[in-house]
Amino acid sequence: MRKTALILMLLTILSKVFGLARDITLSYFYGASNISDIYLISITIPMTIFAFIGTGISTGYIPMYSRIDKLDGTRQADSFTNNLVNGLLLICTLFIIVGGIFTDELVKAFASGFKGDTLLLAAKFTRVSLLGIYFTAIIYVFSGYLQMKGNYTIPALIGFPLNFFMILSIIASSHTNVIVLSIGSVVAAIAQFLLLLPFIYKKGFRYKFTFYLKNKYVRDMIIVAAPAIFGVSVNQINVLVDRTIASSLVVGGISALNYANKLNGFVQGIFVLSISTALFPMISKMAAGNNVSGLKRSVSEAIGGVNLLVIPITIGSMIFAEPVVKLLFGRGAFDAQAISMTSTALFYYSIGMIGYGLREVLSRTFYSLQDTKTPMYNAAIALIMNIVLNIILSRYMGIGGLALATSISALFCTGLLFISLHKKIGSFGLKNMSYSFIKILVASLLMGLIAKLSFNSLTNILSQNLSLLVAIAMGAISYFVIIYFMKIDDVDAAVSTLKRKLGQAQT
Repeated sequence: MRKTALILMLLTILSKVFGLARDITLSYFYGASNISDIYLISITIPMTIFAFIGTGISTGYIPMYSRIDKLDGTRQADSFTNNLVNGLLLICTLFIIVGGIFTDELVKAFASGFKGDTLLLAAKFTRVSLLGIYFTAIIYVFSGYLQMKGNYTIPALIGFPLNFFMILSIIASSHTNVIVLSIGSVVAAIAQFLLLLPFIYKKGFRYKFTFYLKNKYVRDMIIVAAPAIFGVSVNQINVLVDRTIASSLVVGGISALNYANKLNGFVQGIFVLSISTALFPMISKMAAGNNVSGLKRSVSEAIGGVNLLVIPITIGSMIFAEPVVKLLFGRGAFDAQAISMTSTALFYYSIGMIGYGLREVLSRTFYSLQDTKTPMYNAAIALIMNIVLNIILSRYMGIGGLALATSISALFCTGLLFISLHKKIGSFGLKNMSYSFIKILVASLLMGLIAKLSFNSLTNILSQNLSLLVAIAMGAISYFVIIYFMKIDDVDAAVSTLKRKLGQAQT
């Protein structure tokens, strides 16, 4: 799993850097403004609507495909895939029709603060962007299909055409008409689908108009997916609640939350999703083969990897929230108020960064065991907590309160998932993981202290941006030196693997 996760991490880094370039482009031309708020809501609506079904179904798809392939063969598994694709296309058609009729009501539900011309323009954007869910639906399934066939590379690359065409549309809209922003999001989804298509064909998949809802596997899929629709989509629901409240707090509030959340997601995408994407098909096969010991070992390894990478970044993000935002976004239309709002949101989002990461790994472990109810119940509790905290904290802390509420709910949900997984599969190394967690936290705090002192000293002789980059580099080096001497199991295993590879290369 380490090798696959490393390859995915490298590809994801490139894709996420490209995605960050997209957000920087948006911030440069539109800052944290009315237009950027409208654009973000228009692409959030179809993403959130489909997340309730698409993410849940695709999460159940990989374990179900593994089961069918093992019991009845590839032909039946591919037939099941066709059934699923056609069912999703039908659901998407219904969504588009209903969304087209009730667009104003949809926008109001997602951004209650939009009024007058802002509401009209947001509705116009949304009618266009809704068309993209056809392709988003198929991408969910086909990415899972390729991963089941051992091709992790192409699904990891689909972010490139997405970001490329969205960047083009942002630049083009600034010289033509703002509606080009929305058109660009649909073109980007089509480009992602076209990238997957030849590789799906190469793996042997042939599309057929198979649509039989009474098929036993489709029924089983619906039963498995129904709870996951809510459980996996809790992030989207939290984003919806955050943006709805933000729209009534301040103009640009939605954009500030988006930029901060994207920086937070940048870390999650590079490290957490790379690990969990490699983990999921593997533990799904282990669960299907009743290999509980292998599953426990893989999950423990994944959790250790997330802790090792995410905890130091959490500390760094909290210490350098404002300088990082200035470095990445502080130009063009992105003014001082936008910097202040975004850096505040980033600080409070960072508190829950480890919660988001571990929740992803733990949830996928339950899904591999075809238990979607446990994550759903835990996510429901966390969602209610998030909504209550949003209402309370936003009154006293504004945008920062919304981000803090999301972080607290994520950490709480992760704690519940740890307890539930221990009850389900027994001990999976929690004691050793706790020791490693404490060591990594201590190393991260020392790293943060070194980086902060370096930054303060360097700003006297260098520019702030250059001082930040040097301080981050010094912090990273100090962190890896500290953890090397702390005798952490995951670090020792990684070092041993590296030494073995180097030894093989020299012989």
